[in-house]
Amino acid sequence: MEKQWYVIQLIAGSETTVKAEILKRIEERNMQNLFGEILIPQAKTINFFSSEQEKMEQLFPGYMIVSLVPMPETFRLISTVQRVYRFLGGENPLALTKDEVDSILEKVTGKVVLENKEKVFFTGTEVEITAGPFSGFSGIIQSVDDTKQRLIVTVSIFGRSTPVEILFDQVKL
Repeated sequence: MEKQWYVIQLIAGSETTVKAEILKRIEERNMQNLFGEILIPQAKTINFFSSEQEKMEQLFPGYMIVSLVPMPETFRLISTVQRVYRFLGGENPLALTKDEVDSILEKVTGKVVLENKEKVFFTGTEVEITAGPFSGFSGIIQSVDDTKQRLIVTVSIFGRSTPVEILFDQVKL
């Protein structure tokens, strides 16, 4: 039988401990030929807007993927490890498709770039106010202060154009 990839749900933060225990059990039971890789999906991330430039970050906290020959003995070996909740699919574990495995492996071997979450605003652009006392109003941007992350937006209040100061995170484009 051919090995397939399965997802294991476990207590978040215990991925390394669980992986070590699984590897120990595989060796004790001499089942190396029934198991392939055991991955804790992590990727090296780069944040250009932080002093901490590169770090390893878990892609799916509380989950691991394991390559194994699907048979009751292999499922039981993993299911009985402390801190393991279950296989995805429950009593009938679902194998990942080749596309799903390729997507995960691509992320694990590549670098994921954390994007700048800052919004870019231009004068004359219409925005919708989503928070604060003017929530629900729409208006036109009159000025942008990038350093303070504030906008002056002209809104119509009681039929009059009124400039209001709004934070970047209180509007959507």
